[in-house]
Amino acid sequence: MLPGGMGKDGTAENEGDPKAGELICTNSSNLQVDDNGNPWSTGLFDCHEHKTNALMTVCFPYVTFGQISEVLDAGEMTCPLGSYIYLLMMSALCTQWLMGSNYRSKLRRRYNLVEAPYSDVISHIFCPYCALCQEFRELKNRGFDPSLGWNGILAEQRGTQYTDQQMKIPPPYQAMKK
Repeated sequence: MLPGGMGKDGTAENEGDPKAGELICTNSSNLQVDDNGNPWSTGLFDCHEHKTNALMTVCFPYVTFGQISEVLDAGEMTCPLGSYIYLLMMSALCTQWLMGSNYRSKLRRRYNLVEAPYSDVISHIFCPYCALCQEFRELKNRGFDPSLGWNGILAEQRGTQYTDQQMKIPPPYQAMKK
């Protein structure tokens, strides 16, 4: 199960007990749906809402892209691989907007977000840093912190699920010997 309750093939999965490798969605969106989709949780130019990510994106946009791609691809594309591809595309006639706009579209489809204020391509051609920051914040606001990576998100969610069980079990008998 992927973020938003969708399977890898884009179909809704049955709700039930989580299995290994599945995400547990702890945030539910209270946003109203209209014909165009849901609004983004933050605006395109709200980079000041997450200053660390904004600074990281200005200095190393390929790392931010790698983090976003790892989460959206459920760990199939790792952050270093996504970063490397984006970096290669930056140096190849500034074609990184191709990858950026594809992943922005993927994020919008997954959460039924409106294509606003600009199209995905226009956002990544003229405001690539703002677009990456907005995508990062959207995932973070939905409970999936891209800076943790896919395995970190899974571990965090498993940890919150099993914390109560672990706290009730006392440690086994231990003794020290010389």
